[in-house]
Amino acid sequence: MTPKAFALIDGNSFYCSCERVFDPGIAHRPVIVLSNNDGCAVARTSEAKALGIKMGDPYFKIRDLCRAGRVAVYSSNYTLYGDMSRRMNAVYDQFATDVEIYSIDESFLDLSGYAPADRRELAQDLRSTVRKWTGVPTCVGIGPTKTLAKVANAIAKKELDLAGVCDLSDPVERAIRLDRFPVEDVWGVGRASTAKLAALGVNTAGDLTRLDPKLARKPLTVVGERIIHELRGMACLDLEMVTPQRKGIAVTRSFGRPVTTLDALLEAVSAYAFRAGEKLRRHGLAASHLTVFAHSNLFNGDAPFSASMTEGMIEASSDSLVLIAAASRGAQRLWRPGAKLAKAGVILDDLVRAENVPAALIGGRDREKAARMMAAIDAVNAKHGRGSVTSAAVGIRKAWQTKFEMRSPRYTTRVDELPAARTG
Repeated sequence: MTPKAFALIDGNSFYCSCERVFDPGIAHRPVIVLSNNDGCAVARTSEAKALGIKMGDPYFKIRDLCRAGRVAVYSSNYTLYGDMSRRMNAVYDQFATDVEIYSIDESFLDLSGYAPADRRELAQDLRSTVRKWTGVPTCVGIGPTKTLAKVANAIAKKELDLAGVCDLSDPVERAIRLDRFPVEDVWGVGRASTAKLAALGVNTAGDLTRLDPKLARKPLTVVGERIIHELRGMACLDLEMVTPQRKGIAVTRSFGRPVTTLDALLEAVSAYAFRAGEKLRRHGLAASHLTVFAHSNLFNGDAPFSASMTEGMIEASSDSLVLIAAASRGAQRLWRPGAKLAKAGVILDDLVRAENVPAALIGGRDREKAARMMAAIDAVNAKHGRGSVTSAAVGIRKAWQTKFEMRSPRYTTRVDELPAARTG
């Protein structure tokens, strides 16, 4: 049986790198990307880290530092980042038959079919091709297990002499590097577990490989045993080629400004329910229950308010109009005059495959007609951009929308946002 070999490739400071692809002027400047409502730093280049900007730093606290350090600051542009991720994974498909998309900027590849001596060169070729075709720099970690590939990827980022590729396939080299790798940085070891492991004398990944797997159960539960086996080179996790069925779907947003009227709340939750319906249909699912929640800002002195309401549906549905009706009922039930809301959202539970939804005995709807209408709406929005066709319930002005005051254009998905070239 051929030994397993996994590679983990991810984009370096992915959100920031995507911004640099379309603005060469910031190639050597520090760059940060902010969270929704331009709240805090969620992505930083190495230059920004060198200035002392930490992950999660509120923007209002680092604004002066950003000005002084000539930091390029961007609102998050998830449409752009998602499409760049899709393009990168299209490249990965040229190098490996089995690819698992782990997150927006990380993917696992199965390299078991390649000879061990060829894998490092292959990884360099992969990095070079991704950079040439998308402009995004990457690092690659290789190992006989997914956990070791993760460790190798982290080492490749830190040690510049590795030229972006680290291979932990060799047991001797692996043992040396694991003895220098902090245990808290191992995939699956959380911050709370680190102190418990330290009490057992475990401070590095190498220490963890020498720990009795049964002793790891207390600080790390049964997951700890799997981590130790994976660090020892025994693959316990295979690639997930079929995405597991989702157990729930949520669409939540912080408001661009406080919501103080029921009408504004109804517009917001209607927009979230419409979007949740799109997600359901994309995954071929339907929801039986919808929960609406809303709360005030807990940190600015506003009167505290937090409430949620769950609405059941006659039959599980992915029809955005049905979901909007349920979300509106929930919002009306939880609303309290005088509330000053900072965030709201909808959560869909009890998900089932759409084709397995039983028909309601009473009060059912014409599913085929609804499905045709939703399919037509999805097709128009896919061609002309999300929100081209939507429900009137979501409103027009949408003063409650999340702020993206420094968002770059969505270059790859919106023709109307492409730069215009003029002659003469």
